[in-house]
Amino acid sequence: MDPETYRKVVGRFATGVAIVTTRVGDLDHAMTVNSFTSVSLDPLLVLFCAEKVARFHDAVLEAGAWGVSVLPAAMEDASRFFAHRGRPLDGQLARWPHRRGESGVALFDGAIATVEAATSAVHDAGDHSIVVGGVTSLGMPSDGPPLLFHEGRYKLLQRR
Repeated sequence: MDPETYRKVVGRFATGVAIVTTRVGDLDHAMTVNSFTSVSLDPLLVLFCAEKVARFHDAVLEAGAWGVSVLPAAMEDASRFFAHRGRPLDGQLARWPHRRGESGVALFDGAIATVEAATSAVHDAGDHSIVVGGVTSLGMPSDGPPLLFHEGRYKLLQRR
């Protein structure tokens, strides 16, 4: 099977969009993901997938703590920015209001949901790692329709 067909097929599954953040020393790292999901209620576990060649991958494994900001439709610009490879790390969060969570990671004020987690397991998954974390804090800092990703494009939820 060819990767392009695979990408088209799995792209038909609509996903939410989030930014995962971590902090190593005084340096913030952030990455847009659509691979965030709830895993377990007992204990509370979540996961996301990080591409092994991304600089975020090594940073989040080193830090051991990370935050997830689930994006509303109004934050598509942030999603696009944090999806761009090779951007400078210094000052990258300055354009978007945020606060520090209990673990010190950045959580976006405009997010419709936030989760902080401590890494509990990392699983090899081809060119990605599955990073599983125990939930350490939860929040709902703002409200609004979610930002969705479907068939390679951002979409908005249409209410009936």
